[in-house]
Amino acid sequence: MRPPVEVSVLIVSLLAPGVLYTINNIPALQEPLPILGLGMFILGFVLLLLRLTVSNQMKVDPLFYVFAEFSFTCMVGLTNALEQDGFISGFMGFYLKKGEPHLSTAYAVMMSYWDGIVHFILFLTIIHRMFRGKSYRSLGLLWAGSSIANQIVHIPGVVIGKYGSNIRPGFWRNIPFFLAPFWAASVLFSRPREMPVVTADKISAEQKKGLLFRPIDLLLSLMLLGAMAFSVFRGFVVLDCPLDTCFTYIYQYEPYLKDPVVFPRVMMLVYLFYAMPLMAFFTHGLRTPGCSWMLDWTIFFAGAMAQSQWCHIGASQHSRTPYTYRVPADKWWPVITLNVLLAALPALLALRCHNNPVYFMKPVPEGQTNKEKKKN
Repeated sequence: MRPPVEVSVLIVSLLAPGVLYTINNIPALQEPLPILGLGMFILGFVLLLLRLTVSNQMKVDPLFYVFAEFSFTCMVGLTNALEQDGFISGFMGFYLKKGEPHLSTAYAVMMSYWDGIVHFILFLTIIHRMFRGKSYRSLGLLWAGSSIANQIVHIPGVVIGKYGSNIRPGFWRNIPFFLAPFWAASVLFSRPREMPVVTADKISAEQKKGLLFRPIDLLLSLMLLGAMAFSVFRGFVVLDCPLDTCFTYIYQYEPYLKDPVVFPRVMMLVYLFYAMPLMAFFTHGLRTPGCSWMLDWTIFFAGAMAQSQWCHIGASQHSRTPYTYRVPADKWWPVITLNVLLAALPALLALRCHNNPVYFMKPVPEGQTNKEKKKN
């Protein structure tokens, strides 16, 4: 009898450290072009193994192959993080020299921890639910937001930062991993959302309440406005705004923003041009009834901000970040508190929308009961 699919994916993923250790001890495979070719071959072979694990299934969701393939790379990321922090050795040396040297930076280490722990657990949970006929749409959107946020900082940061003049062929293996989350997100957004059916009277009563009579929504709206202002401010800071306030902040509070690896600068620009407009739409959604898109986009956004802030906070404290770019000891509490709140706010907003979606629902015909399900 075959083991459950998620167990098979786990076993295949755990092959990653062994593969890395083997290549690290074969000099002939440690040149830039062979690294790229071998990497693509290994990913293709892993895909074949995954196909064999579900060969007895009548119909397989194509997203399974995305989640399962990414599970293998999660273990590569975790191996990298553990080696850079000195917990293991002998696995990643060849790849850092001839593949992707930037993976030794503090940002990449924190990114690798997130991939190897959070994303890996998400993938196994999603695959478990997928093959038991349970919904995994929300978990998938959470991962999609996290992964897209990762890639739109990671890839531009490498190209325009201090490692841009030392890009090796192995770097281009990131292209499919950049495109796949966008495709997965489009598939997930296009699928119907399951929601409890609520009577039209109850929906109408909830949606007649103004923002002042919904204190949680009012508080979230105010926090979103604060987060928007903070995002605009830090965007101006990394754009070298000449105001004294910006100068003081970057030198006395978050000097990590001027780290030459450029990842924090790219992240602040992503916040300015993408996160800030999204938060403005969420503020609108909290005061305008029937915005059903809030239920999906808040989950997507929560995943994006959690991943981004984990990398930003962790890298600004990591030993691989030069001491002069770390948060000063006397400013540690206000800076870290603001950054933690920026990560927590989207999660709180997503929980609010998920736990009580009535305000965001469209009216339904009377006579339907709460126990029924409808596709919205």
